[in-house]
Parts: sequence; C-alpha cells; structure tokens
Amino acid sequence: MRGFIVLIALVAVERVAELVVSNRNLTWSKANGGKEFGAEHYPVMVALHTGLLAGALAEARVRRRWVWPAFWVVIGAQLLRWWCITTLGKQWNTRVVVVPGAPRVTGGPYRLMPHPNYVAVVLEGAALPLAGGAWITAAVFSIANALLLRTRIRVEDDALQSLT
Repeated sequence: MRGFIVLIALVAVERVAELVVSNRNLTWSKANGGKEFGAEHYPVMVALHTGLLAGALAEARVRRRWVWPAFWVVIGAQLLRWWCITTLGKQWNTRVVVVPGAPRVTGGPYRLMPHPNYVAVVLEGAALPLAGGAWITAAVFSIANALLLRTRIRVEDDALQSLT
C-alpha cells in the first residue's frame, strides 16, 4: 500500500508541474491574442481528475493490492504526456486556447495521431487505479472521462479548425 501512496503522490506532484507549465503557457497565449474555447467544461475536467486520485487512493486502501503491469502503463502514459507537452511547447496548456496565426503542430506524437495526449489520459485513467487494485475507480473514471473527452475533442477540433 505504501508504494501505491507514493505513486499517487508522485502523480499529484506531476499534475502540479503540469499546472505550472500550463499557466505559464496560458499567459503567453493570452498575451499573443489567444482565444479560449470550451471553458465551461474545464471545471468538470479538474474535478474528474482530482476524483481519480482521491478515488484510487481510497479504494486501494481497501483492496491492498499492487499490480505491476498497470504501474508500467502509468509510466508509459506519463512519458507520452510529456512528449506531447514538449512537442507543443508554448502552445500546450490544460485549456483549449488557440493563438491566431500559430502553426498547427504536426510533429512528435502528433504525426502519428491527432490527440495523443488524450491517449495518455485514457491509459493513465485506467491504469493508475488498477495499479492499486482499484478497479471500481478505474471503471467509473474511464466512463466519465469518455463522456468528457467526447466534448473536449469536439471543442479542440473546432478550435484547431480556426488555425486554417
């Protein structure tokens, strides 16, 4: 159980690092005329991702199980996420913001698929709770996240169309 608590804590620290990068990039985007799309779903996304960490931790306290394959999927998801973040550079943040005249990024993982960061989110959302045996949290998050991503991807695709 201690190992799972450490894993959740590390993911929480990673989330804080993401927010620091995101806020810096959001400031840059807004200073360069960036327009935000879909702001109304952002609080739902924050609540869902916070609930993932809390739910996984709570359920794992009952299950007390460590699942190594799921742990390695979590690590892979983090690597993919940071590949996306570094590829997008200043254009990445946790919100959907488009800077007029900015080129659409097509390198890195974006040359392989249109939304690789969401692949990382889906993988992590299932694997992180499963690493601690928290299968109910994994299922609930995955279903709720699928509904949210349906909206988020539509908003992002519409926003990206404004680049062309």
